[in-house]
Amino acid sequence: MLQFYRDDLARLAGADRLRRLVPRSGADFTSNDYLGLGASVRLRGAVAAALDRGVGIGSGGSRLLRGNDPEHEALEAEAAAYFGSEAALFFANGYAANVAALATLPQPGDLVVYDALIHASAHDGMRLGRAPRVAAAHNDIAAFEDAIRDWRAGGGKGTPWIAVESLYGMDGDRAPLAALVALAERHEAMLLIDEAHATGVFGEGGRGLAAGLHDRPNVVTLHTCGKALGAEGGLLCVPHVLRDMLVNRARGFIFSTAPSPLMAVAVREALRILADEPERQARLWDLIAAAEAALGRATGSQIVPVIVGADGAAVALAERCRAAGYDVRAIRPPTVPAGTARLRVSVTLNVDEAAIAGLGEVLR
Repeated sequence: MLQFYRDDLARLAGADRLRRLVPRSGADFTSNDYLGLGASVRLRGAVAAALDRGVGIGSGGSRLLRGNDPEHEALEAEAAAYFGSEAALFFANGYAANVAALATLPQPGDLVVYDALIHASAHDGMRLGRAPRVAAAHNDIAAFEDAIRDWRAGGGKGTPWIAVESLYGMDGDRAPLAALVALAERHEAMLLIDEAHATGVFGEGGRGLAAGLHDRPNVVTLHTCGKALGAEGGLLCVPHVLRDMLVNRARGFIFSTAPSPLMAVAVREALRILADEPERQARLWDLIAAAEAALGRATGSQIVPVIVGADGAAVALAERCRAAGYDVRAIRPPTVPAGTARLRVSVTLNVDEAAIAGLGEVLR
């Protein structure tokens, strides 16, 4: 009965692709806690104060039933104001938000053109959705435009949707957002921008690489709360009509228990920290510069990939780093393209220049 699963796991092991859970240890070069807010005294204090005033741990149901806590609505109002969008909707995590957006908003007569390196959550959302989809070569504006023109030439009458990440989590490179905005304007397209790795790191007050675009009626942005914001959840910043559409049509929202109200409290406090403590963002950029020098690689972001190639070699190198006290993980296909297994070095405020220099020595 279980032999299929044993065989499948054996195949993964034979290809050096078997995953296992590894405990945290050593200097943090693998998390997405870019601003070090995961252990923030202010976040802990905000949650403790919420507990003291009677905010519940669990929501008790979906948002459409009794799970709609005042803390959820307060966060959504504050997030919309902070990022400059008409409205926001809070999900349990960024994965759920991405799936809900792409499964719900593009309609059967529409087309989704997505960047070839977009996150797995976007792929899962598109599979659940009703619109046809086509990949465009990574960051290739001409490829996006050709896909839309070919679809129109073939009789496509609906709305094109362009789905990208503003900062790609495995390569650390940025999307050409200005060109994508212009492309969306030329073709009357919707532009969905996943800001997961840019929120908190880029833009004034950590508003991301899409800062200043949120008031456009054809722009949807996703701000993940479990990375630089140090908590959990995902915020879709959208026009009011799309928020109402998600509340009424997104199965992942309708049929899921609402996130803990305490997470909404934590995310609100994280947004306030972004505004109150710009020195965190400045300090991170100092560390990014140190990492670029120590590793001999520059992406212009907090994500520095060290391409190894072979899956087994990447795993072995990651194990050597961890043995030396530096927590780095190997990233293998299918998360990244075949032949590009790598170490994904993540720069966070949980390390200092000495740890960065030490990791550089190990890698050399």
